[in-house]
Formats: sequence, C-alpha cells, structure tokens
Amino acid sequence: MAKKEMKIVYDEYQSVCQLSASDRNLAEAAIRATENAYTPYSHFNVGAAARLSDGTVVTGSNQENMAFPSGLCAERTALFYAGAHYPDLAIEAIAIAACRDGKLCPVPATPCGACRQVMAEYQDRGGKPMEILMVGAEKVWKFYRVDDLLPLIFDSLK
Repeated sequence: MAKKEMKIVYDEYQSVCQLSASDRNLAEAAIRATENAYTPYSHFNVGAAARLSDGTVVTGSNQENMAFPSGLCAERTALFYAGAHYPDLAIEAIAIAACRDGKLCPVPATPCGACRQVMAEYQDRGGKPMEILMVGAEKVWKFYRVDDLLPLIFDSLK
C-alpha cells in the first residue's frame, strides 16, 4: 500500500476589485448574468461567464423548471452555449456568481458535481487548463484548473 496525498492550490481575494482587469470583467459579467436567471422556486440566482481563447465572453444563468430536475445550472448553460456557437475555441476561464434577494452572496457559490464534470470535459476539449473564479461579495476564489475542483475526473471512456 502507498499513501497518496492531493494538494489544491487557489487564490483568495477580498473583493472583485483585487482581480486583474480581464478577471474582473469576467466576474462582473457573471454577476450581471444573475439578473437573467429564472428562479421562481429557489429564488437563488446564479450567473456564469466564460471567456474564450479569442477573448469572447459568453454568459448563462440558471433556469429552473417546475418538473425538477428539468432545469439547468448557469455554468452548463454558458458552457453549452460556448460549445454550440464557438466549437473551435478553448474556454480559458469561467466565473460563477450567485445572488439572493438581489444581493451578491457573501461567500462564493460552488459548482455542483455535474457542472464540474462538464467543465472537465471542456477543459480537456480545449487542451489547456480552465481557470475558475467563484465570486462572492466578501471573497473571491480563483482556481487554476478544473482538476482542483474535481480531482478524480471521470475520463475512463478515453
């Protein structure tokens, strides 16, 4: 037997203002995307913004449905849009923000497992690490690759 250890490295910022200009623009796009969420049941608005390799930013928001779980998370909405409209461009980064009662949540919302797996596939498809920004009012977390959010990525079909 061999004991193994995994290490996760990320940066924590106190606000969006501390981010680089390109990351700040992405985070702000994710915050704006929360306004387009359809959340009549949870009232938990999530927005995501993906920056593509040519600098294009696409956004998505969570879309709920009475026939749960027929809705879709903001992250997958943005990623699937990017994949459908820009199939030849890698996704360099994705930012995620969540609001409740019209206010940015103090602590960042983290992506669900399904979204993490979809991020992993798009990272693999793009051939380079995808950065993830999780945006909250009191802190922002920046991860440098999907592997740090999903260390044992399902890739057994390769």
